[in-house]
Amino acid sequence: MARRYDPDRRQRIIDAAIAVVGERGIAGLSHRTVAAAADVPLGSTTYHFATLDDLLVAALQQVNGEWMADFARWVDGIDPAAPLADEVTRLVEDTLAGDRARVELEYELYLAALRHEAVRPIAAACLDEMVRLLGRRIGDVATARAVVAFTDGLLLQHLLTGQPFQPTTVRAGLAGILG
Repeated sequence: MARRYDPDRRQRIIDAAIAVVGERGIAGLSHRTVAAAADVPLGSTTYHFATLDDLLVAALQQVNGEWMADFARWVDGIDPAAPLADEVTRLVEDTLAGDRARVELEYELYLAALRHEAVRPIAAACLDEMVRLLGRRIGDVATARAVVAFTDGLLLQHLLTGQPFQPTTVRAGLAGILG
């Protein structure tokens, strides 16, 4: 029996892994669930990704790439005449008002780094790149790191608690960080 030429199979497997995590969480991720979601033989998933950590790394790299493209666009669009606290508040508000499932997926993969050491460098590189981009824009890396940490924590708290977004509270918190 001839092998079927399928140049997109690896990408379909990554996309399926992301979909599985989005639907079932990290706990639902297995070669078997991904193979079923990608409509490929089980052996294809293990051929392309020997371990689940390999699959998690690929999924997080893809999701982070999309997030970083959005973040870079946001940084480029920061109005230099507007207070930075207003611009960051707008980012948080827009993120929370957007596709909640996407944001939950991003955090699910990001937080997988706590239990999966192979994923940690990917998550850390994303944070470092966010700090680099924002730091270049505002001129201070230490402040950029604090802003990224603040917004990260704020987004996660909103996802966990469902509390309504309060722009004045966010601006006040940012004022403490930005001085």
